[in-house]
Amino acid sequence: MIRKPAVAGRFYPESRQELTRLIKSLVDLKAVREDVLGAVLPHAGYVYSGSVAAATLSRMKLTDTIVIIGPNHTGMGRPFAIMTEGAWQTPLGEVPIDTQLARHLLNLSRYLEDDAGAHQYEHSIEVELPLLQYLKPDIRIVPIVVAGTGATVYREIGQAIAKAIQAGSGAAVIIASSDMTHYEPQEAAREKDQAVIDAILAMDEDRMLEVVRARRISMCGYGPVACLMRAARELGGNRAELVKYQTSAEASGDYSSVVGYSGIIIKAGQLPPLVSLARKAVETYITEGKIIKPPAGLAPEMKTRAGVFVSLHKGHELRGCIGTFYPARSNVAEEVITNAIHSATQDPRFSPVGAHELADLDYSVDVLSPPEPVNDTSELDSVKYGVIVEAGLRRGLLLPDLEGVESARQQIDICRLKAGIGPEEPVNLYRFEVKRYK
Repeated sequence: MIRKPAVAGRFYPESRQELTRLIKSLVDLKAVREDVLGAVLPHAGYVYSGSVAAATLSRMKLTDTIVIIGPNHTGMGRPFAIMTEGAWQTPLGEVPIDTQLARHLLNLSRYLEDDAGAHQYEHSIEVELPLLQYLKPDIRIVPIVVAGTGATVYREIGQAIAKAIQAGSGAAVIIASSDMTHYEPQEAAREKDQAVIDAILAMDEDRMLEVVRARRISMCGYGPVACLMRAARELGGNRAELVKYQTSAEASGDYSSVVGYSGIIIKAGQLPPLVSLARKAVETYITEGKIIKPPAGLAPEMKTRAGVFVSLHKGHELRGCIGTFYPARSNVAEEVITNAIHSATQDPRFSPVGAHELADLDYSVDVLSPPEPVNDTSELDSVKYGVIVEAGLRRGLLLPDLEGVESARQQIDICRLKAGIGPEEPVNLYRFEVKRYK
């Protein structure tokens, strides 16, 4: 099947010569191209969003195959639709579908269905194709459109995409096609879009979906972006960067009712060694029942002795946190391994982590400085210092710089509560600093 252009002559020129000339004026062929796992690109008419999409693509090393996920604006066809064969036609020629990867992905996902009808008039994927063709003429694609639904479906589709790419013969970049806030005043749109962008840069798709829902942000491609973020994280992505943001007012001059456009790239980066060790300790223990040994040739930060806390988060919710006030083992590496496993399995506030949750966990490791006594709260700072509150054998500890904790007095009150120390009981106070790895 050849999928014919649906928006040529409206969103972009239908003349090959005119389209080539326009794209040439938008892309930056001198930009340093980077290895990326994926990107968020806008899909409005080129006069409005083309510069954002082109600037972002100019920073990317494009693979032979691009998985493109767009929203379903038309409502036609199946809600989660993939095309597995044929080609898409644009004024620059035909873009073939990577049938092998598409079929493998279809087999891996419980939700995706093979349905060309859902793609027939949908513009969110089509608009990206001429830009991709200009930068890499032999590109192949796997086109997917997704309707509005919940996080569970997006997570499954993202995981299936990652598995299909990992099982394939080569890499594939993933593009989520989405515009941001629609038809609001410039300042309101920018403020809402920044909240979404912040969640994407934090690589937290649950937070991104919650921001969109809670603030009623009219971002059309939140589903594709959630799929991208989950797939990228499965593939080792942990760094996102905003390349460019602008609104339609840049072209129209109308600031009373704008649409926002963002270009974001997602890259893989190595986790800090202590965080990687915590993750490996938990995953090995949960899946194999084994306690790993510290690696040979310890990194400098693993060799010393110190108290260590390991925190697990699922989305933006705490999933476990256990640690040692003072060093209890031979080195920090051993502290991390033990406390990571305990955080996942022995935090009394939570049920033990299950194997099905491992892909959703984020880790942070806090290495504590030796506690020092303080005389009163004037020597404390809730951002800089953690606090230990002690009454006899009862001790409560709170780490510094925690969301929702805004004062030393609040730190002390929480520590009293944790340790079962009454509000009027005399206490000894200690402060400490941490090196936080995440």
